[in-house]
Amino acid sequence: MSQNRPLLPVLALLLLCVPLSCLSQDSRSANATTNTPTHAAPSSNVTSLNGVPGCRSGLNAVYRFLCDRRAAWGIVLETLASAGFVFSMCLLVSLLVWSLWVCLSSRQQNSNSSSIGGTVACMSMFLLATAGIFAITFSFIVRLTPQTCPTRLFLFAVLFSLAFSCLLARCLALLGFGAARGWGEPGVALGLFMVQVIICTEWLILVLLRERKPCAYSQDEFVMLQIYVMCLLAISLILSLRFLCRSCFTYSYSYNGPAHQHWRVHAALLFLTLMLSTCIWVVWITMLTWGNPEVDRRPQWDDPVLSIALVANGWVLLMGHGLSQVAFLCRGEAKSKDAPLSFAGWTSPSADIPGLNSPTAGKDNGSFENESENRRGPRAQPSLRSPYESGFSMSEIDPVKDYTIPRPQTTTYQEPYDEYYDQD
Repeated sequence: MSQNRPLLPVLALLLLCVPLSCLSQDSRSANATTNTPTHAAPSSNVTSLNGVPGCRSGLNAVYRFLCDRRAAWGIVLETLASAGFVFSMCLLVSLLVWSLWVCLSSRQQNSNSSSIGGTVACMSMFLLATAGIFAITFSFIVRLTPQTCPTRLFLFAVLFSLAFSCLLARCLALLGFGAARGWGEPGVALGLFMVQVIICTEWLILVLLRERKPCAYSQDEFVMLQIYVMCLLAISLILSLRFLCRSCFTYSYSYNGPAHQHWRVHAALLFLTLMLSTCIWVVWITMLTWGNPEVDRRPQWDDPVLSIALVANGWVLLMGHGLSQVAFLCRGEAKSKDAPLSFAGWTSPSADIPGLNSPTAGKDNGSFENESENRRGPRAQPSLRSPYESGFSMSEIDPVKDYTIPRPQTTTYQEPYDEYYDQD
C-alpha cells in the first residue's frame, strides 16, 4: 500500500474523466486483449457482440467501446472527439474564407494581405493537425488490430509534431527571427514536421518487419517514439515564456493602447496552451510507463489513458491557440509590430515652460512662419522666442561706440628682469 501513495495525485486527474466503475467493467471484458506488457495486434477472427447494451448483435467486438453503455468512457470520449473535430474544421473553413475575402476585397492593402499569408498558412496546418488529433482518438477507442496499429504508431507522433512545430514557428515569428517571418513561418513548421515523419516511417517499418510479428511493441517503445515531439514541446514552452516576459516588461510607446494589451493576451494564451500540453504529456507518459503497471491495470487502462490524453490535449490546443489566433487575425489586431507612433495631442512634460504645456500645432512655432504670414501684420498672441535669441536688435547699436572685444597686450619676455639685465 505504501508504494501506491505517490500515485494518488496522478490518478486524481484521470479519474475525473474515467470512472473506476467503467474501467473495472473494461477489466472484466479483457479476454479479447492481450495480458502481456507488450502490445500485439490480435487476430481478426474475434467473436461478435451479443447482449451488450447499446451495441447491435453481430457487431465486431473490436468496436465494443464505441457503443457499450456500461463502458461509458468510450462514448464520452467519442462525443468530445467528434465535437472537437467538427469545431476544428469549422474554424479552418472560416479562416480560409476570411483570407480569401481579404485577398479579393482589400485591393489597397495588398502588402497587409501578403504579410498575413504565412500566418494563415501556418494556422491552417495547425487546425488540420488539431482535427487529426481528434480523429485518431477513435483508433484508440477501437481495440488494437493490424489495421489500427499503423494508425496509432504513425499518426500520433506525426500530428502532434505538426501542431507543436506550428506553435514553435509562431513563437519564433513573434520573437522577431528573420527565418520565421512571412512565408518563412509555415516553411519552418514544415521543416520541423518532416523530421518526425522520417522517424516514424523508419520506426514503423522496423516494427512491422521485426521478428515477423505484425505490430508488436511495448509501451516504453511507444514513448521513445515521441522523444522528438517532446523536444519540440519543450523548446516551444521556453520560447513562449520568453515572449511573455518580453511583452510584459518591454517598454512600448503604445503600452497603454489596446494593441499592446492584445499582445499580452496572445502571449499569455500561447504560454498557457503549451504549459497545459506539457502537463498532459507528463501525466499520460507517467501513467502509461509506470502508473498502470503499479496498480496492475495494464493493458486495460492503456487505451483509455491515451484516448483521454488525445481529447484533452486537442481541446487545449483548439481553445488556447486555434480559436484565439483566428479571432486575432479576423479582427486585424494580431500584427508582428507595434502600432505606428502618433504624436497627435502630445503634451510636453515640462510644465514650467510657458506655451508648451498644451497641444500645439506647427503654425504656433515661429520657425515655421514664412514671409507671406509676416506680411499679414502682427498676431494677437506673441510667438515663442528662442532662449538663445539676443535681447537687443541691430538698430540699437551706436556706430560711435567701440564694440570691439579687448584683447591682452603682449610683452617681452625680459620685462620682469629689466633691472637684472641693466646691472650687467
